[in-house]
Amino acid sequence: MSNIIVGSAPDSWGVWFPDDPQQTPYTRFLDEVAASGYEWIELGPFGYLPTDPKHLLDELGERGLKLSAGTVFEHLHQDDSWDAVWTQIEDVAKLTAAVGGKHVVVIPEMWRDPATGEVLEDRDLTDAQWRKKTEGMNELGKAMFEKYGVRAQYHPHADSHVDTEENIYRFLDNTDGEFVNLCLDTGHVSYCGGDNLAIIHNHSERIGYLHLKQVDETVRAKVAADDLPFGEAVRLGAMTEPPRGIPEMPPLLEAVADLDIDIFAIVEQDMYPCSPDAPLPIAQRTQKYLGSCGVPAVRFR
Repeated sequence: MSNIIVGSAPDSWGVWFPDDPQQTPYTRFLDEVAASGYEWIELGPFGYLPTDPKHLLDELGERGLKLSAGTVFEHLHQDDSWDAVWTQIEDVAKLTAAVGGKHVVVIPEMWRDPATGEVLEDRDLTDAQWRKKTEGMNELGKAMFEKYGVRAQYHPHADSHVDTEENIYRFLDNTDGEFVNLCLDTGHVSYCGGDNLAIIHNHSERIGYLHLKQVDETVRAKVAADDLPFGEAVRLGAMTEPPRGIPEMPPLLEAVADLDIDIFAIVEQDMYPCSPDAPLPIAQRTQKYLGSCGVPAVRFR
């Protein structure tokens, strides 16, 4: 029988950066995520939570929390990118492993700036760049597992080169499931017009991790019509609390339960920037909602 272990992340508290005066202090985030009924969290941007393993373990232990994964960005399609990406991976993987985490969520860097909308590079990769990205991810996943014992879970992302359902399939078809699998972010897939259930069905063997997220269909339509950058879409409320958006959670959770695997499902609701008082009640409602979906595999411990 599957176990879908649900947790939350700094992202649901409006945290996008290691240090930003608009963000909730990490101690308040930890207090509130525990008060919401979750036991599992992610690191968020490296440097937001303490980077000293003992300090972090103490902070987590005081609140009965545990770490599921770290998070890092990659740009392996670019020339001479390995050293810069690996340096970040080492920081995150080392800390994640030291405090008991088994996964690192790897996200492709965006082709336009999420805050300003500035186009940073072409939105489409050449065939050669695709090869660099996928071959680089195979090497990265193998290296982080062999050195730190953590698994690479690749997270397709809006305004990145691995975004649409088509591009997700292309990425999976050209990477090695022994070392690289999929962090299925349900919100980003829906935001980019994809079908989460189809991805689960077509590549069930590659589903290694979940981010649970919903998209407001009205905002999504405006984003598509006006080609808005992701940061502006978030400020407009593109990501919404369930069950107000898409995809529907019960059939998705049932499909994952049918895979007969144990998997982390981390709740994320992009809200940067947000009022410091907004996240807690949303997190509490979301935790209650997910527990009421009628899927026995869902648990919070």
